[in-house]
Amino acid sequence: MAFVLSVKFSCCNFAETLTMKQSLLTLLISFAISYCSAQAANSGPYACPPCNSTCDTISFSKEGTCTHCGMSLVKKASLTQKPMTVCLYLQNGVEVLDFAGPMEVFSYAGAKIFTVSKTKAPIKSQGILTIIPDYDITNAPSFDILAVFGGNSGNASEDPNVIAWIKSRQPTTKYYFSVCTGAFIFGKAGLLDNLTITTFHSSIENLRKAVPSAKVLDNVRFVDNGNIITTAGISAGIDGALHMVQKLGGEALAKNVAFYMEYDKWVPGQGLIINKPIANGQR
Repeated sequence: MAFVLSVKFSCCNFAETLTMKQSLLTLLISFAISYCSAQAANSGPYACPPCNSTCDTISFSKEGTCTHCGMSLVKKASLTQKPMTVCLYLQNGVEVLDFAGPMEVFSYAGAKIFTVSKTKAPIKSQGILTIIPDYDITNAPSFDILAVFGGNSGNASEDPNVIAWIKSRQPTTKYYFSVCTGAFIFGKAGLLDNLTITTFHSSIENLRKAVPSAKVLDNVRFVDNGNIITTAGISAGIDGALHMVQKLGGEALAKNVAFYMEYDKWVPGQGLIINKPIANGQR
C-alpha cells in the first residue's frame, strides 16, 4: 500500500510540474508577442501630438487616433522641431481663465511651460486659487514666448522691477502674448508703441490713454503684429493661443488641440493678422 501511495504522489508532482512549465511557457510566448507588437508599433511613422502624458513616447504604424488620449495621430516628421518654451508671468490677483486657458492650449501643443512671478512667494488668483511660482524674476530661465495676463495687472505694470526684467529679456524673447489687461504690462515696457492692439472690452479707452501711439481696437478677438499678439478678455486668450499654435506648428496641430479640448468656438484666422507669414517669398 505504501508503494502504491508513493507512486501516486510522484505522478501528481510530475503532473503539477508539467502544468506549471506549460503555464510558464504560455506566459513567455504571450510576453514575446506583446513585446514584438509594441516594438512594431513604436517603429511606426505616426505619433500622438505631445500632450504631456505617457503616450508622448508611443509610435504607431498607421493613421488614426491615440489609444491612450484620443488625439489624432500625426506624422513623426512634423514633431521633430524643438518645442517652444513658454513663460507665464503671473501677478498676485491674476485671472484664472486668463492664464489657465492658454496654458492648456500650449501644453497640449507640446510646449515647455513654467510660471514666474516677482518673488516665489505664493500668490492668489482671484483671491481663491493659491499658486506657487516656479521661478522669480531673479532666477527665471530663458524662454521663447513671454505670456502676461489680466487680473490686477497693475500689480505688474506699475512695478519698475518687473518692467525692467521684461526689458532685459528682449534679446532672447521671440514672441510676446497678452490676454485681457495683460496688454498694459507690455505697454508699460514700451513693446506696444505704434502697433495695432486690443484688450478687454471695458479697458479699451484706458489702454488708448496708456499707449497713445498705438491703435487700440475693440470687437476683435486678437491682433497679431508678427511677434506680439494681444487678445481681448478671458476666452479670447484661448483663441489667441490656438492662433499662436497654428502660427508656429501648423493648422492641423491647432485644430487637433482645439478638438482635444472640446473647444468648438475657435475659427482659424478670425482675429486681425497684421503681418501674415511669408510663403514662397510672397506676403
